[in-house]
Amino acid sequence: MSSNQTHYVAPIRDAAVTVDAIRIDEKPSSLWRDAWRDLRKRPTFWISIAVVAVVLLMAVWPTLFTQTPPNDECQLTNSNGGPAEGHPLGFTFQGCDIYARLVWGARTSLAVGVIATLIGSAIGLVMGALAGFYGGWLDSLLSRVGDIFFSIPYILAAVVVMSVFADFRNVFTLALAIGGFAWASTARVVRAEILRVRQADFVTASRALGLSRFRTLVSHVVPNAIAPLLVVSTLSLAAAIVAEATLAFLGVGLGSSTMSWGADISQAQTSLRTSPMALIWPSLALTITVLAFILLGELIRDALDPRARARR
Repeated sequence: MSSNQTHYVAPIRDAAVTVDAIRIDEKPSSLWRDAWRDLRKRPTFWISIAVVAVVLLMAVWPTLFTQTPPNDECQLTNSNGGPAEGHPLGFTFQGCDIYARLVWGARTSLAVGVIATLIGSAIGLVMGALAGFYGGWLDSLLSRVGDIFFSIPYILAAVVVMSVFADFRNVFTLALAIGGFAWASTARVVRAEILRVRQADFVTASRALGLSRFRTLVSHVVPNAIAPLLVVSTLSLAAAIVAEATLAFLGVGLGSSTMSWGADISQAQTSLRTSPMALIWPSLALTITVLAFILLGELIRDALDPRARARR
């Protein structure tokens, strides 16, 4: 090559270079944040939340909805009476205000449902987490125990428990009878999720850093496997409320002296032909409440599932 050969250099032109803007103030995405963004756009979520909020207010603060005592002003002259001033839903067979009993009965039904759900979720979480994380003989043992409880209808078991402890009928005993036999399905869901999460890289990193298996389970595995438990607990709460009403209807609940929707339905069945509204109103309150919790659980499950969000 000749040393005198000239080289051509292309002229440099000023060109505008565009770069996509990056919002550094935006929070990083996460499972719960994505779920919230999906939930808040769905009207059914707000409807179910509104119903649940009203029921909670009725249970915690019944005087906010009615000033009429549910039992103190029962008069037989009002037996099976229709709506009157200050009594929009009429009267029961004993002459009690139906609306007041609906409001005050929410406390018992919801209390039994919440306590039973807490008991069942706690037992299911412990059993499912230990079985799924440690595996081996412990998994086999706990799974067989869960199969035994899963094969027992918890309604039938609660009937037996409440019949044996007839002299100790209270909210906690009834909740223990329901939740103590309804944890097996929760344990299965938790075990399946623990089996998935324990394969993650952060679990391996935790073990490499010297954390014990139990501390890894409590600190890292369980918090990342809690989402399905939340969904199952919401659905279990609805099932527990139905179970309380069923036991009260069968006469093995908290007794006729305790105000609950199930007890009102049981008492109103004798006058169904002459005064059907005394049975319809507590049945409607029970149905709407249970449907609200079921709908809320289904919505949360869909929101926590990225594949379900992508299909919509």
